[in-house]
Amino acid sequence: MVEIQAIANNGQLLSNDVVADTIHKGLTGRFQDQKVLVLIPDHTRSIPLPALFEMLVEALSDTGKLDFMVALGTHPPLTEAQMNHLVGITSAERTGKYQHIGLFNHQWDTPAALQQIGTLSQEEVQDIIGDSWHPSLGGDIPIKLNARVMDYDHILVLGPTFPHEVVGFSGGAKYFFPGISGPEMINVTHWLGALGGVQHTIGVKETPIRKMLHAAVKFISVPTTLISLVVEGQGLAGMFIGDLFSAWEAAADLSSQVHIKWCDTPYRRVLSKAPQMYDELWTAAKAMYKLEAVVADGGELIVWAPHLDTVSFVHGKYIFEAGYHVAEYFLKQWEAYHHIPLGVLAHCTHLKGAGSYHDGVENPRIKVTLASGISEADCQKLNLGYLDPNSINETEWIDREADRLLYVPKAGEMLYRLRG
Repeated sequence: MVEIQAIANNGQLLSNDVVADTIHKGLTGRFQDQKVLVLIPDHTRSIPLPALFEMLVEALSDTGKLDFMVALGTHPPLTEAQMNHLVGITSAERTGKYQHIGLFNHQWDTPAALQQIGTLSQEEVQDIIGDSWHPSLGGDIPIKLNARVMDYDHILVLGPTFPHEVVGFSGGAKYFFPGISGPEMINVTHWLGALGGVQHTIGVKETPIRKMLHAAVKFISVPTTLISLVVEGQGLAGMFIGDLFSAWEAAADLSSQVHIKWCDTPYRRVLSKAPQMYDELWTAAKAMYKLEAVVADGGELIVWAPHLDTVSFVHGKYIFEAGYHVAEYFLKQWEAYHHIPLGVLAHCTHLKGAGSYHDGVENPRIKVTLASGISEADCQKLNLGYLDPNSINETEWIDREADRLLYVPKAGEMLYRLRG
């Protein structure tokens, strides 16, 4: 049940006073003397976190213990300075005013930091996902979470909901899986998304992967409350506080209205500029996922990210080994690639996009080109096109839709879809 909500009207955003009042009404006095853990996103998600952090600390001032954990999934851990910046505090404030509040990274790749809380059997997984199941997904899936969770009386999940390439819409249970889970669920859910195809998943509310996440969270014994946000620009279009399922559903419904841009005709070329918050191709690839559907067959999508010079801080070795290819390329040569983590293979297929592989020939539907600090030689190794980022003059792309050219100056969160 959604316990309290605030939705902006007439294209306006929620004021800070309305947001603070909603948080106060939804949370103040509910967790007196309890130990509370708040799960928050990292810097790759748009959210006015510094203001929300301050509001939450004030509303939860009567808790016995209040900590925050960055639900990293497989993203790189943040330094102390980065975590301070994330929530909008100084190092002096962290050791002074906020010294009683813990601020932690999730550690997905540290076995000692994880605790198994259950298992999804292969039969259960097959029943949940139906025809999307594939032998490459493996057998039973151990359900592992950051062990710190069990030390708390209540968990608050604070995060935005956007169209998402793996789950359909982000947010909600995704803050547990993959947010603070072990690698098994991370790999299986991402590969399942790749098998289903991004364009059959992204912006779809009910997906097999979402069903898997909701099945997995039932193993969590600690009570949970969700604060689900719909972000628009620098502010909030909506806030929903309630249980993990209904608050997410309400946010996904609003996100489908706010975050999907419908186009009448496909474009032959798209220039998709990845913002600074994506500091590796692992996350900047969203600039492709969210626009693939509006690129014409045989067209080109350019990911323009002059600031970016890293493929992945964590997974780069495997990505260079695999390269970017359509899903069939890996599936039809499985023995050569089955040792690579499924989550990495999923990323590699997501960025390459739809296509086929027959008789040793790969046929991607569109051409994907990088215009970034990643060298031309590395782009060739990765099986991606290359364009000198300094050669791009964005003024030549503005208002060129009639020529079937599209420029998106901040890509990665708005989903572009074709009508019909």
